[in-house]
Amino acid sequence: MNARAHSVEPAAVIRDEVVAAGEHWLGTISAGQTLRIVDLEGNQAVDTLFYNARDPEERYSAVDTIRAQGNIYLSTGSALRSNLGATMATIVEDTCGRHDTLGGACSAESNTVRYALEKRYMHSCRDNFLLALAHHDGGLGKRDLPSNINFFMNVPVTPAGGLEFADGISAAGRYVQLRAHMELLVLISNCPQLNNPCNAYNPTPIQILIRAAG
Repeated sequence: MNARAHSVEPAAVIRDEVVAAGEHWLGTISAGQTLRIVDLEGNQAVDTLFYNARDPEERYSAVDTIRAQGNIYLSTGSALRSNLGATMATIVEDTCGRHDTLGGACSAESNTVRYALEKRYMHSCRDNFLLALAHHDGGLGKRDLPSNINFFMNVPVTPAGGLEFADGISAAGRYVQLRAHMELLVLISNCPQLNNPCNAYNPTPIQILIRAAG
């Protein structure tokens, strides 16, 4: 019997979508299913939030996640914790290396403070989040946006304790894959940021792959 006969076929892909540069995505995944986010062209920041699909008052908590793992970065093995302390999802594969938990989402306000007054009206991740939620019948809005994960984004902490938005460490085709531990509502902003190097000053598309529980 050859080696191929021993191989396990990957679970079937039940959703395969490309999210255009700078756009948003909202979808659900069931417990046991996996979500793969692919950085198609490299160095694209992907701002992401997770909610318990059955009770959105339970949602991703950066504080609980960082405290539980004792690390500000996410990678293979990281458990994403909710504000109730439950594990929402686990990163089971990561070909990038680490992902940011501190940088937050760009917004009109942050663009103005960080860059210039005329940047206020540029499209932002906060805008994307709110646009996506406006089309969702769950009644979620501004008050339901906690601190998010920035997949593929490089935000090193300086010796003085500050944050830097640095050149990305991802590359074309790299991905992060998570396994859901509960039914999740996933909110993504494929970041439109043009003012710092997180997207190499050039937002690009990403791919979303959801596989059946295996």
